[in-house]
Amino acid sequence: MVSAGHSGAATAGLLVLEAGGNAVDAGVAAGLVLGVVQSDIVNIAGVAPIMVRSGATHEVVTIDGLGTWPAKASAAYFREVHGGAIPVGLLRTVIPAAPAAWIEALKRFGTMSFGEVAASAIGIAREGFLVNPTMADFVAKTAADYQRFPQNAALYLPGGLPLHVGSLLVQPELAATLAHMADEERQAATRGREAGLMAARDAFYKGDIASCISSYHSDNGGWLTQADLAGFEVNLESPVVTNWRGATIYNAGPWCQGPVLAQILTVLGDADLKGIGHNSADYIHLLTEAMKLAFADREAFYGDPRFVSVPLDKLLSPAYGAVQRARIDMRQAIAGMPAAGRFPAEPPPSADTSYVAVVDRWGNSFSATPSDTSNDTPLIPGTGLCPSSRGSQSFTIPGHPSEIAPGKRPRLTPNPAMAVFEDGTVMPFGSPGGDVQTQSMLQVLLNLMIFDHDLVSAIEAPRFATYSFPSSFEPHEMFPDRLMLEGRIPQATVADLRSRGHDANAWPDFTFQCGGVCAVLHNESSGLKIAAADPRRNSGTAGW
Repeated sequence: MVSAGHSGAATAGLLVLEAGGNAVDAGVAAGLVLGVVQSDIVNIAGVAPIMVRSGATHEVVTIDGLGTWPAKASAAYFREVHGGAIPVGLLRTVIPAAPAAWIEALKRFGTMSFGEVAASAIGIAREGFLVNPTMADFVAKTAADYQRFPQNAALYLPGGLPLHVGSLLVQPELAATLAHMADEERQAATRGREAGLMAARDAFYKGDIASCISSYHSDNGGWLTQADLAGFEVNLESPVVTNWRGATIYNAGPWCQGPVLAQILTVLGDADLKGIGHNSADYIHLLTEAMKLAFADREAFYGDPRFVSVPLDKLLSPAYGAVQRARIDMRQAIAGMPAAGRFPAEPPPSADTSYVAVVDRWGNSFSATPSDTSNDTPLIPGTGLCPSSRGSQSFTIPGHPSEIAPGKRPRLTPNPAMAVFEDGTVMPFGSPGGDVQTQSMLQVLLNLMIFDHDLVSAIEAPRFATYSFPSSFEPHEMFPDRLMLEGRIPQATVADLRSRGHDANAWPDFTFQCGGVCAVLHNESSGLKIAAADPRRNSGTAGW
């Protein structure tokens, strides 16, 4: 069973499962397709954090899939030359990590070759696909951004006009890049599967692709070098594990926002959520305040643990959760920072990122959140790639836990997760949506655990999100007390929340701005699998 951020990716994953591949093979195939059919918001040369659970041993492992800042990177440079801003373009590039992450997953946990799992992505890139409304809308709204880079504009603004619904998007250079990696693998595969996979990886990080990327940076004032690429490795880590009301929740580490979900659950503790009532004013207020407290800790403490000490044991302790819970006044919202008149009227949408969940016939589970946009950094000529601009999620503030440093990872928003419920049911789940990701994932999880929703209704139920903390994205703006709620939440509830101090505003129903949660439920005893995909985006499921 596959659930993914695009129906084409779900289909590609199912084809691999039908061909005998396992969940990792299928997940990588789907992830690569997302980098083609959602190349506006997911990049083949972007980020791809991954979580894998073995059906045999139940061991859970994460692959960070997140690049580091190049050796030349400098926070002081941004402070001195750009007033502390991280400008669009090459200087926000971190080392592309997705190719290394996909191949590491295949090497350690998969069974198929890179060429086999990349076949759908190569074919779709070469032959093209029809642009859907979400992609057309994103490109139209960010057309001025695409216009800054001639090669990006040529692909996404053909004839000077944004791609329209139903137009055919063909990406021959991207197809050639993936095909070259597969060709290099094929030639080396006579020495074994692993040698072939490493040849595909080397084609990207040490061969012609690396030369194209590093030469473009050298010629255009970028920092990324061939040495940065050649020396890059992804990290395999143990997940952050939280036990809450009989369920075990697995999140990635504090190099991303994954532990925020665990912190919110710890703050909620044993509160009578069911008695409060689903999406009542009290329920929304309590969750919002808990989320605000957790995001405040994210801002104060989270960063690459290889560079900063993140006190996760304290942040996730029941004692600390109780202290935080005691700060919540059910009659009055905790006041955010004053607006000072310099914030936009609406929080900017975070459309970039997608997601894929897979469970195979052997009970292996795969969860991945690939990302990176193509409108804020140039396409490298001849490659079809926009190397990861995820440096936009770093900070230039001296002493900030996510301050830029050579070799350091930005604080990532994509955060794949898994839950194992009390009856043994396993659920890989995740969402796009920037700072809204964990908020949407939390609400779906609670809908399942507390309110006994089925998976479809848990995902489709109305959602809300707070923006009362600094955004993860440059320029890190904050919207004090801002609370956005989907239109199906009654106006009386919205009015009640306003009376408590929330700057509560309505979103349209089923808006893409409150995420696009995808998930698969797998009951290990019966083997029954259920998948659902969020109608708020172009998500899809496939399985048998």
